[in-house]
Amino acid sequence: MADIFDVIADPTRRDLLQVLLERYTASEVDADVAGAGEISVGEIVEKMGLSQPTVSKHLKVLCDHGLVHVREEGQHRYYSLDSAPLEDLEDWLIPFLSADFDEADAAGSTVFAAWSGVQVPAPLRRAAESLQHPGEAGAAIGRVAADASFQAINAIQDASHGVERRVISPIKKKLGRKDG
Repeated sequence: MADIFDVIADPTRRDLLQVLLERYTASEVDADVAGAGEISVGEIVEKMGLSQPTVSKHLKVLCDHGLVHVREEGQHRYYSLDSAPLEDLEDWLIPFLSADFDEADAAGSTVFAAWSGVQVPAPLRRAAESLQHPGEAGAAIGRVAADASFQAINAIQDASHGVERRVISPIKKKLGRKDG
C-alpha cells in the first residue's frame, strides 16, 4: 500500500486536494449549513477540466488513504477534505521548515539540531552523551516540538475563526455587509 508521500506525489491528486481545500475554506463561514465543505464529482470535473473517470480514480485513492470523505446521496457523491492524515506529514516537515539553515547559525535551533544530529552546544552535548540512544532522544524532542508548534498554530487558527464567526460576522450582518 502506498504511503502518504506516494499519494500526494501525484500532481493531479495535489490539484484535487487544492480544490477540496478551497471548498472547505469557502464553507467555514457557513459551517452550520448541511453539506458545507462538500463538492460533487461533477463540480470537480468542471473545475479541473478532467474526465469524470480520471477524477473518480484519484478520489478513490484519496479516500482509501483517509484524505477525503465521501457522502452518498442517491446516485450522487459528495466529497470533502479530511486533513488529519496530513498531520503526520506536517509533523515530519516542521523541523525542516522551522530550521535556520544559515551556516553561521546552523546550531541556532537546538530542537532542530537535536533532531537532525547537528553539533549542539557543549552542555547539551554532554547531556546527550550520557543517553543510551541520543539519536532517538533527538527525534523524540523534534516530534514533541513539532507537535507543540502544530497545536499552537491550530489554537491560534481556531481562535481566529471563532472571533470571525462569533464577533466579526454578526457585526457585518448587522451592518448589512457581506465583504470585509
